[in-house]
Amino acid sequence: MTKYKRILLKLSGEVLMGKKSFGLDNIVVEKIALQIKQVFKLNIEICMVVGGGNIFRGISAASKGVDRSTADYMGMLATLINALSLQNALEKISVQTRVQSAIPVSQIAEPYIRRKAIRHLEKKRIVIFGAGTGNPFFTTDTASALRATEMNCDAIFKATKVDGVYDKDPLNFKNAKLIKKIKYDDVLNKNIKIMDATSITLAKESNIPIIVTSLKKKNALIEAIKGYGNFSIIS
Repeated sequence: MTKYKRILLKLSGEVLMGKKSFGLDNIVVEKIALQIKQVFKLNIEICMVVGGGNIFRGISAASKGVDRSTADYMGMLATLINALSLQNALEKISVQTRVQSAIPVSQIAEPYIRRKAIRHLEKKRIVIFGAGTGNPFFTTDTASALRATEMNCDAIFKATKVDGVYDKDPLNFKNAKLIKKIKYDDVLNKNIKIMDATSITLAKESNIPIIVTSLKKKNALIEAIKGYGNFSIIS
């Protein structure tokens, strides 16, 4: 048994590109879908927010002369490409899925309607929220904290390139130590770049714990949900 009844899974766009320099790796997307199905079979309601960094990085484009608002809207469209890719992979393995978008794209996704999203979850469908918050200047991390609050989720699972919060960058330092538990305020005060400050603050105000793990390892997500394996809890 698990203590979670409803979770929000936040996937970074970079996770979806595997070892490619950009874009989508369909084999990686299919493996992630299988990990999500493992959790779904535990009778846990799942909603998701996915980033778009594998396709388009809003801030990096803004620094190269693209207007920041325009760049962020382009990034929102990238998240929809990723959302549709995940929907396709999940439905291929018989998991019912709905994509809801914060900006109107009626031919490919439903508009984001809170009550409708909750109804989908109650009917055992996975809901993927695309296009972030629908507003420029807000990240998909902030969107995940916002949607988790609106959906009354028990936790946010942040799946990224590293399997938790470390005392220093584990990609550069072999002696980096995993921090199993850390407080919201410590993440903010130490400026730990696992999620942006707005999302951490919103999760803190809503009292939603954030579990940081990586999907690179097989079964990483279900292990984190069951409470073992490598992960960190921000609470």
